[in-house]
Amino acid sequence: MIQRLNFGLRRTSLALAVAIPAGLFATAPVAAQSQQMEQKVMAIKEAQAANKQKLAQYTWTETETIAIKGDVKDTKTYQVQMVNGKQQKTLANDQKASSGGGREGRLKEHVIEKKTEEYKEYGQSIGALAKQYTTPNPDALTQAKQAGNISLQPGAGTVSLVIKNYVKPGDSMTMTINEQTHSPASVQVNSYLSDPKDAVTISAQFAQLADGTNHVATTTIDGVSKELTINEQNSNYQKQ
Repeated sequence: MIQRLNFGLRRTSLALAVAIPAGLFATAPVAAQSQQMEQKVMAIKEAQAANKQKLAQYTWTETETIAIKGDVKDTKTYQVQMVNGKQQKTLANDQKASSGGGREGRLKEHVIEKKTEEYKEYGQSIGALAKQYTTPNPDALTQAKQAGNISLQPGAGTVSLVIKNYVKPGDSMTMTINEQTHSPASVQVNSYLSDPKDAVTISAQFAQLADGTNHVATTTIDGVSKELTINEQNSNYQKQ
């Protein structure tokens, strides 16, 4: 009886000895991924802070094209600089679509202007929304990590941060980061304005200047419900 009891205890101890390491091995990948996430977010935040200071030394030209249902209605050119950490834009040129001469042409142009003005506020709203995604925000990145809303997808020389609930509940953003510089290479966003039915998609590509300063090169913003598209191109970067 005693021998059988001892044998049973040995079997229980052996089972526990096997089970405990197995549990440790199961949690190891989770801990490793959490540590990798922490290191990645910290590196990105540091790179963003340094890049913001470098970008503040520049002025540049932004060309904004507004199209409704694929037809270009307005093209504006701005001079841009950073003031107190935010972009300040000064209108340099405004070229609205022309409909030719004559009464019919003038009437058509009036309709275009009225329609463009009607969509102006909407365009400003989706443009401001896009800036919240394409302008790096270290605090928002930290909050997303703490909420468990970020997952990593490794690539060839890049890593993609797939983020949900970044600016608005239910939104999604994929930010592809250069592994060497820890700076954004591209951003893809599915978001909305006040109502999730008013969908807005955003696509941005980043580039680097000669001194390594990272910046948004092009942005395409689609306001799906009104079929309004804004294309922005940034160029002619000059140190102040």
